[in-house]
Amino acid sequence: MVKKVAILTAGGFAPCLSSAMGGLISRYTELAPEVEIIAYRYGYQGLLTGDSIPVTDAVRAHAEVLHRYGGSPIGNSRVKLTNVADCVRRGLVVEGQVPLQVAADQLVADGVDVLHTIGGDDTNTTAADLAAYLATNDYGLTVVGLPKTIDNDVFPIVQTLGADTAAEYTSQFAQNVFSEHNAGKRILIVHEVMGRNCGWLTAAGAHRYRTWLKAQEWLPEIGLSSAAWDVHAVFVPEIEIDIETQAERLRQVMDEVGNVNIFLSEGAGVSSIVAEMEKEGREVARDAFGHIRLERINPGQWFGDQFAKMLSAEKVLVQKSGYYARSAPANQFDLDLIRTMTDHAVDCGLRRESGVIGHDEDQDGALRAIEFERIKGGKPFDITQQWFVDLLAEIGQGAPVPAAAAAH
Repeated sequence: MVKKVAILTAGGFAPCLSSAMGGLISRYTELAPEVEIIAYRYGYQGLLTGDSIPVTDAVRAHAEVLHRYGGSPIGNSRVKLTNVADCVRRGLVVEGQVPLQVAADQLVADGVDVLHTIGGDDTNTTAADLAAYLATNDYGLTVVGLPKTIDNDVFPIVQTLGADTAAEYTSQFAQNVFSEHNAGKRILIVHEVMGRNCGWLTAAGAHRYRTWLKAQEWLPEIGLSSAAWDVHAVFVPEIEIDIETQAERLRQVMDEVGNVNIFLSEGAGVSSIVAEMEKEGREVARDAFGHIRLERINPGQWFGDQFAKMLSAEKVLVQKSGYYARSAPANQFDLDLIRTMTDHAVDCGLRRESGVIGHDEDQDGALRAIEFERIKGGKPFDITQQWFVDLLAEIGQGAPVPAAAAAH
């Protein structure tokens, strides 16, 4: 019997965290109002330090309000429970303690029967580590994860929470930023989009943008031209980027149209940038999960500098839409998906079934609690999808060639 559940959100923000909390709280209130609910603040950091707040009757009565907001009301952090050194360095545990045990003991001390984690692949692989530790040590707790990530890159989940909204806001960002193309002559605009290993968000955002572009009315006679507002290149980690060839093509665009607009995934070409940094003896910063700190590398600026010379650009604007897109409130598509997944998550919690809730690609898209050991991040964007092939053909970039790193 479930008497108490806990909720935490972790990792980077996505347009679903607040809403997913609202969905879980509403569903428990509907099916099992007697179940007590608490929320750990700042993700696994709060779990390790025992920092939790109760979900009161007032919150339960007004949980629908949470669907209107982005971000997470209880806060996030990036903590890997198996990275002992990092947990010690940050003061979350003391030397000699095992973070997984500290987390498990805190759940027991708080009387938690079911833990709901809302996060991406790092959050859910950490949840998998915790679930395995709990099972091995007979703690008897259930862990139910919900998959959020704007990259839509979690195996084997068809669609992660928040990704569709992020693509919509990525397009909206470009609709404003690309108007800067006439702020001077020969302007290069690099729209850098979040996406460490996966280009789905960049591609989907560009596709959304061009759908908007085609629906607008233009006045080329006075300089309001769809050609100048268009996307002229889309670079994602999964495709090979021949800078010289692309520069030659984009130079012609610059000469004919007067400006160039690029959608760039932050992970595109990173291997080349890192190799150059290491060759120069410069340190490559990484986070607790071993991921390269992309904000320290600044891929958008690197590409902007490379292309600026080749295109004879007089001005370069590098604009990043990541925080704008990831902090947005969920759109209707995601609200519907969130409600479906949170309803199923509560059902699984009440019957004490662990796993990550999602539509399973390996089981004909069935909505189920997917086994933690099958959850993995870094699912590449499928560049052979017809809408993406058509997009590149329409903007003159040509058929996508798989990047050498992704070719295997």
